[in-house]
Amino acid sequence: MINLPNCPKCNSGYTYEDGTNFVCPECGNEWTLDSTIEETKVVKDSNGNILNDGDSVTVIKDLKVKGSSSVLKMGTKVKSIRLVEGDHDIDCKIDGFGAMKLKSEFVKKI
Repeated sequence: MINLPNCPKCNSGYTYEDGTNFVCPECGNEWTLDSTIEETKVVKDSNGNILNDGDSVTVIKDLKVKGSSSVLKMGTKVKSIRLVEGDHDIDCKIDGFGAMKLKSEFVKKI
């Protein structure tokens, strides 16, 4: 028995081959094997160090907090970052500020 990949859209195990494509009968999704291989985006800090989930970073310049009159000061330490897709590629919680998204160009790895 051939082991076929699960559907990337609905994770169904009932996929089948149709020529060079795979088809999911549950959601109707069609894909090729090449499209299931995801490219991982490398996120780097201001010094060019590669960032990973769970790293700790430091803010390298004063940042205005959008929607607030407060400022995130240079040197603020951020623990346990999470990398996400988008313009602001770091998701984190900062003591005294709460949940926040940061750009990797404004932090350095500790």
